[in-house]
Amino acid sequence: MKKELTDKEWELIQAIRNYHKAYPNGEKALIWYIERLLEELLDRK
Repeated sequence: MKKELTDKEWELIQAIRNYHKAYPNGEKALIWYIERLLEELLDRK
């Protein structure tokens, strides 16, 4: 099965993948960004 992702879904996946790379300097900012993207995606459904 093949599905297409929206731009926001792709951004969320990329942010999660980069989470460990951001530790410790950008970790808090990336967590904030991931949470905002997730909230946006959940509000749409």
